[in-house]
Amino acid sequence: MRVLLTHNRDLLSHFYSPKAVDLLRAIVDLRMNDSDAPLAGEALVAAAQGCQAIISDRLAAGPREVLERLRGVKAFIRCAVDIRNIDVDAASDNDILVCRCSAGYADAVAEHAIALMLDLARGIGADAARYHAGQAKHAMTLRRQLAGAHVGVIGYGTIGRRIVDLALAFAMKVSVYDPYVTVRHGAVRAVGFHELLSEPDFIVCAAYATPETAAMMNADTFARMRKTAYFINISRGVLVDEEALERALTSGTIAGAGLDVGLGPDEQPSLSLARLPNVIATPHTAALMREPSEHQALETVDQVRAILEDRLPPHAVNAHRMTGWWRR
Repeated sequence: MRVLLTHNRDLLSHFYSPKAVDLLRAIVDLRMNDSDAPLAGEALVAAAQGCQAIISDRLAAGPREVLERLRGVKAFIRCAVDIRNIDVDAASDNDILVCRCSAGYADAVAEHAIALMLDLARGIGADAARYHAGQAKHAMTLRRQLAGAHVGVIGYGTIGRRIVDLALAFAMKVSVYDPYVTVRHGAVRAVGFHELLSEPDFIVCAAYATPETAAMMNADTFARMRKTAYFINISRGVLVDEEALERALTSGTIAGAGLDVGLGPDEQPSLSLARLPNVIATPHTAALMREPSEHQALETVDQVRAILEDRLPPHAVNAHRMTGWWRR
């Protein structure tokens, strides 16, 4: 069996595990993307010739026009949870099994959310930047502490629950909004969406990207927040109306924002927002840690091994649509 690993040199060093590469080489004929460019469109089709499976990074999209040309490919395995740029219906129509990975980065992303809150509350980055610039004199501005502050978390999934755990460890008051989950935690208050927006000092967006959550943070929702409150987004950029967020930040509707995601290239925060003085923006690096990268890479190895053994791979999303090589 020949498998294509789409990760270019940069993605390979940061988002895939050398251990996983070695394990794949031991069980399949592994074809690598030995370049600095992502594999997409025509380049992906050409690289996949003669391959039976593709392990793809998030930049290797699977639209219908690509999937229909992947002759002989039996499985399209995304080394990530997010498969929004894979046309699952088109894959099913062409007898291609689509697999995703589980979220092994809850700790990393939750820690990043807390770090953004700390920086916004304490001005650590701004103070450090002045020292780096050689400025010895600093205004003595009173900051806020997390202990005793109120955080509202939108989404009580794996990452949301971990953010809640860490916030409680910081002695914060915690509210949660998630219409699909029953919150059974004595220290956590489940509230409606409007109540969650209006009370906390920090609002953290940890909801999944779905048609229902698209632009859920907009002019109306930002207007419901306190003027002294901060907005944190570690989920996906599509959940936010960025023009509305920029107006809220520049008009004083809210105090500031911490962003690790946005509508920029590769889910990065848009530069128009990142440049604002009351914004702390990081380039979609919350999950850029060794542990979650290895977790997902090793899952792709398990999925390839399952295919070799004629088993249904973990986290397959369209096995019920298969009409050819895989019937269950």
